[in-house]
Amino acid sequence: MGGVDCPLVPFRHAYVVTENIEGIKDMPNVRDHDLSVYLRLQGNGLSIGGYEPHPDLLPDGVAKDFAFGLYELDWETFAFNIEHCMKRVPIIEQTGLKSTVCGPESFTPDHKPLLGETLDCRGFYQGCGFNSSGIMLAGGSGRELANMVVDGTSSMDMFGYDVNRFHPDCTKNKAWILERSHEAYVKNYSMIFVHDENLAKRDMRTDALHDTLLSRGCVFQQRQGFERPGYFAIHENNVNDKKEYDWYGSYGHEMYQDYPYRDRLEDDYTFEYPPHFDLIGDESDACRSRAALFNMSYFGKFILSGPDAQAAVDYLCCSNTNKGQGVTVYTNMLNKNGGSETDLTVSHIEPCPETGYDRFYIAAGGGTSYRDMCHILNVIDDKKFDCTLVDQTSDYGMLSLQGPKSRTILETLCDNDLSNEAFPFSTHQLATIAGHEVRLMRLTFVGELGWELHVPSHALVEVYKAVMEAGEPHGIVDSGYRAIDALSSEKGYKHWHEDVRPDTTPLEAGMAWLVNAKLKSGVDFLGRDALLAQKKSGIKKRLVCLKVKSPVPLVTLEAITRDGEMSGWVCRTAYGYSVGYNVAWGYLEHPEKVTLDWIKRGKYQVECMGMKYDAEISLSAPFDPKNQRVKGFYDESSETVAQKME
Repeated sequence: MGGVDCPLVPFRHAYVVTENIEGIKDMPNVRDHDLSVYLRLQGNGLSIGGYEPHPDLLPDGVAKDFAFGLYELDWETFAFNIEHCMKRVPIIEQTGLKSTVCGPESFTPDHKPLLGETLDCRGFYQGCGFNSSGIMLAGGSGRELANMVVDGTSSMDMFGYDVNRFHPDCTKNKAWILERSHEAYVKNYSMIFVHDENLAKRDMRTDALHDTLLSRGCVFQQRQGFERPGYFAIHENNVNDKKEYDWYGSYGHEMYQDYPYRDRLEDDYTFEYPPHFDLIGDESDACRSRAALFNMSYFGKFILSGPDAQAAVDYLCCSNTNKGQGVTVYTNMLNKNGGSETDLTVSHIEPCPETGYDRFYIAAGGGTSYRDMCHILNVIDDKKFDCTLVDQTSDYGMLSLQGPKSRTILETLCDNDLSNEAFPFSTHQLATIAGHEVRLMRLTFVGELGWELHVPSHALVEVYKAVMEAGEPHGIVDSGYRAIDALSSEKGYKHWHEDVRPDTTPLEAGMAWLVNAKLKSGVDFLGRDALLAQKKSGIKKRLVCLKVKSPVPLVTLEAITRDGEMSGWVCRTAYGYSVGYNVAWGYLEHPEKVTLDWIKRGKYQVECMGMKYDAEISLSAPFDPKNQRVKGFYDESSETVAQKME
């Protein structure tokens, strides 16, 4: 109808209702996550069902003339649920059935609904794909969908349900939708650990470095269908390759017996520190003491250009981006409530050679880049700015060279003057490396002296090899996103959808520095009025750092207590290898106003697995809070880090 791709697969999904069972009247509803079944009281009988490993898929969809009907129950498929329910309630074996219900139900690739407006058809909102949880999710989803229609944004962070969380390469790929939806269905009752990854439809989007990093022991993660480095693990055959999906042994497929990549994932199925905890620590330590190279090519890369390009970025960004060519600005883009819709960098590059118009190079986190693009294009459309946004994600790779030795390594590869005076932080220059034109950006997401290298995709392998060869005498290592999580957390750098979200403002996130200058300038931008009002009234929640020195792994969403009373939640956490303890970031709430004095006067604990652990609170990052290392000054802070590493 609207020409919109919906990543949905219909399954024949069923439940049955038993005859009356004596004495069952007060039985509670039961979910058995080990057996993957549920039992729900219905009258004096039970409604029973579950999530079998071999559901009846309808890959070609439901017949067009099918409506308000049911299917015949496939007993061969449903027998799994009957047998497992009998293990939990044995009397079911001796009980008859009143009725069976089997109908089409839509399932999505991550078992979460699809909510929101699509880019392909403005004004077309989706509210579907409820994965047999429609009654449970209808109230809140309906409210937030109404907010999106009326206000243009939700009142809470709904990225997990956002229809634009999937990249078009995924939503247009029928095999990806089918395999991932099957895996999500099968794992519906599984305990999903923080670092779990999908086995279905891997290697769909890869960059030119994928095979090179795989040969070096890379354990990949997948975001928006794109393979990105998680960490590096050397084992017997040195390869953590992903295989074709085995459908968990269903539909005539043999389940793999020897699967090293799956073994790596299972290492993370723990509430303790995983076996590769020290490997990630080694990557982190190398970045702090020598140099690390991160492949961040999955980042979204866009060119904004046109007569109104400067006006568009002025309105979109909450920070001042009108600083002239050669400058890169980290910024957020807000909604009308002042909440953060994106966090990204905007670089004013050379004018368009054909038109002479301003051009801005935008780099956005790969896990949200399509949603970011949708936000930018929607605002451009709403405001009628005369400019275009071109997606160049596939055209460029992105390497990030970080650490005390990064300048020394890079100086051997290019002719640019990399001194602080000639190449200050938050600026960019073109350079030639290994015979290829590369855009160098002096930026960091780990809190070290470092540069991003934006490289044409066809040259990515050659530039990578040149950097690694030049860095070998200095102890350079490959590193992945698990180390980035640790390094950025102890440095206080923010993650969108965790630390900053559509329902948190820069003032609440402790990032007033991001907006203060522009608020004083009088330049209008989206969210400005909301921030001015909040500055006047005060904030009711505030992001703080909690140092938890007890040796217990945290996983996020832990409760925060202040003087014994519930006062907030942990939104992000990672072990800080450089400081030697868990670093948690969380929001404290107060019904009237959060003040610095109120924060400092409290005694705090973080609750994890039913236990409460003391937490030291801080408004600044525990690692290098004065930003000396980012500026390239290592004398005092390097000594501190060296002592920690010993």
